[in-house]
Amino acid sequence: MNNDAHHNDFESGLKLLWLRAQSGDEVAYREALRTIARRLRSYFRRHLMNLPDDVEDLVQETLLALHVHRGSYDPSQPVTAWVLGISRHKLMDLYRRRGRREALHEPIDDLQEHLEAEEPGETLANVDLRTLLEALPEAQRVAIEMTKLQGLSVAQASERTGQSESAIKVQVHRGLKRLAALVRKEST
Repeated sequence: MNNDAHHNDFESGLKLLWLRAQSGDEVAYREALRTIARRLRSYFRRHLMNLPDDVEDLVQETLLALHVHRGSYDPSQPVTAWVLGISRHKLMDLYRRRGRREALHEPIDDLQEHLEAEEPGETLANVDLRTLLEALPEAQRVAIEMTKLQGLSVAQASERTGQSESAIKVQVHRGLKRLAALVRKEST
């Protein structure tokens, strides 16, 4: 089977799962997220060879973003393109936080809508995210808000909170894991 045929089979299978998930099928939602997570790990490993410790965090961040923005998926478009757009955006956020400007030279094709700032105002996604974040212990919530939402570096978050950089990294990692578990629980 050639690559195009393999991609088309993957896309059609994923699209069926995602459409069932969008209709409320919790089993399909969990399976779609598992399938997407496997692809994201491979994608991020290729792009983060020098930052292997960030792969799983980025997978969890992307899965969370997919959950929060699930209403933005346009069923007339391929699911893989939508996922890739969000994953590239998360990857670029990581590079920006890390100060790795040279890594931003990867072509970004049709990501304009993901790069433009969201209009002010409270959206359902913001409400969902706030609700999920409020379920976290304070240290995890603060670490995630500072590093993932405000875009501060780990060093900056460490300085502001008085915690060590290692503690911030651990809080972010544990918080993202807990958020992923909350998202899975919410979908059941």
